[in-house]
Amino acid sequence: MKLYYRELGEGKPLIIQHGLFGSSDNWLTVSKAFAVDHKVYLLDARNHGQSPRSEDFNYKAMSDDLMEFIQEHHIEKPMIIGHSMGGKMLMRFMKDHPDFDAAYVVADISPRYYPRHHDEILNGLNDLDIATLTSRQEADERLQPFVPELSTRQFLLKNLYKTQEGTFAWRLNLPVITREIENIGEALGEETTISKPVLFIRGEKSDYIREKDEALIRKIFTNARINTIQGSGHWIQAEKPAEFVADVKQFMQETGF
Repeated sequence: MKLYYRELGEGKPLIIQHGLFGSSDNWLTVSKAFAVDHKVYLLDARNHGQSPRSEDFNYKAMSDDLMEFIQEHHIEKPMIIGHSMGGKMLMRFMKDHPDFDAAYVVADISPRYYPRHHDEILNGLNDLDIATLTSRQEADERLQPFVPELSTRQFLLKNLYKTQEGTFAWRLNLPVITREIENIGEALGEETTISKPVLFIRGEKSDYIREKDEALIRKIFTNARINTIQGSGHWIQAEKPAEFVADVKQFMQETGF
């Protein structure tokens, strides 16, 4: 699948993959800091943003998409960042391509299994009758009973856009994501061993990487480092962008990427 992407900067390649319900647009601000020294590729995952839609929505398919992108653009020795779902995809990519020369940053996600926990969001998004929607404000009001947090609603509603006909539409393949949501939490598998350099960055206030997850991370990823960004929740790059960029840049220097 040919993914939609944004490109900025010059230098060594850096690829960034967003999380569930996100898009390349979420990373534009942070990517400018990396673009000073790197050629940055911001990807939209399948069924997200402006990338094609597909009935297949799992980490194997997303891993294949990433390798197709790398090969099409003749990218060598990249640093690759993946947040949340994007981080899970990176773990699968490392498993699928153990000899590929790259370094990886996995942002606030671990290789363990995550029970489905996005049902209220999906219920709210599916409850929106966008065919009769008249404004983004109306969408926000309808979504509020399902998603009380304003910042989360604002993030989700970035996926809502107006068509040339003046109606609203989603930049998400909502039916497929709803149907396949169980795949998003799947475990990598403890039998896997990966020796590539990997930086795991967790948010202090997030429960996506817990202290007891660290043993599993180090068991699978034998060359892993785990950093904690103080005062941050799950959305590390948005909540603590300076600290996130500093951690990644230090890792780049130490690994030569």
